[in-house]
Amino acid sequence: MSKKDFYEILGVNRDASDDEIKKAYRKLAMKFHPDRNPDNPKAEEQFKEAKEAYEILSDAQKRAAYDQYGHAGVDPQAGGFGGGGFGGGGGFGDAFADIFGDIFGGRSGGGGGRSNIYRGADLRYNLEITLEQAAKGTETKIRIPTMEVCETCSGSGAKSGTQPKTCPTCQGSGQVRLQQGFFSIQQTCPKCHGTGRIIPDPCGSCHGAGRVKQHKTLSVKIPAGVDEGDRIRLAGEGEHGVNGGPPGDLYVQIHLKAHTVFQRDHNDLHCEMPISFTTAALGGEIEIPTLDGAAKIKIPAETQSGKVFRLRGKGIKGVRSHVHGDLLCHVVVETPVNLTERQKELLRELEEINKGNSAHHNPKAQSWMDKVREFFGQ
Repeated sequence: MSKKDFYEILGVNRDASDDEIKKAYRKLAMKFHPDRNPDNPKAEEQFKEAKEAYEILSDAQKRAAYDQYGHAGVDPQAGGFGGGGFGGGGGFGDAFADIFGDIFGGRSGGGGGRSNIYRGADLRYNLEITLEQAAKGTETKIRIPTMEVCETCSGSGAKSGTQPKTCPTCQGSGQVRLQQGFFSIQQTCPKCHGTGRIIPDPCGSCHGAGRVKQHKTLSVKIPAGVDEGDRIRLAGEGEHGVNGGPPGDLYVQIHLKAHTVFQRDHNDLHCEMPISFTTAALGGEIEIPTLDGAAKIKIPAETQSGKVFRLRGKGIKGVRSHVHGDLLCHVVVETPVNLTERQKELLRELEEINKGNSAHHNPKAQSWMDKVREFFGQ
């Protein structure tokens, strides 16, 4: 099967300069690198084709042989120049190292003074709000620590009257290149830590960092319906970037204070309402609180403790919901305390009356006792 023309693979003319060939290869390598195309099996083949084409055309001797004899001039089986690694001054190795850095997030420099640019760190702020604020929304101010550009040195990190110097280890690139067999790998410079500069006389205010810790006040709008653990993103309010990089973001994480009456369950609210023994037995009407004011519930006669009454639409409308949740009122029958002698006497009289027909007046207790007798085989 005949091989494709190397110039055609890279998409350049036969009289293309070395820079044009390198630029074309970088573009293809970035496009078809396997790590960027995990779901495209053809990408690896196209990446290898571009790599082979650049290996030949980036070497002056191999390119001359290819221009004169075609693929036969660089085929190792035909006695050509190919197969001996990447010769001719390491053009391929240099380009591959640049591509490797671009793909995996670094910014390499070739002695031209470029330094690594890093996005600032994201920050998190824990904000505690009340249930009422979460339900209706609110706006509040927060004061957060942040790293700001040092005003004394204008962010240079150098003492007044002095300037940072180019790092002698990486020549200002912020990275050093290590040759490991086939690959040329770039790493952050250990002397300047990727900045490409060293500061002989650091600024007294920031001690050479170029940034100082300060506090700033921000206004945060809390949307109605937020819940425990929700986050509000304030774009660009995180830490400043390094070497002109973009700032990070600030994430305000919501925490709800414990409420004295209600417990929240997503968009529903729950509360416990104690009622008297008499109201539970004879029925009546009670008033319960809601986030929108008071509401009334009719208690039917013979209501048992634990009965749940649901008030539709009296809960919370969530951030992503179109309707309000419900309020669920859990009735708790309260046993009377601090009884007078007269009250005790009346209760004993009631108990004696109930004993006369226990199955009729206390069906649950009677049913339970029947089960106990059955358990013991009586």
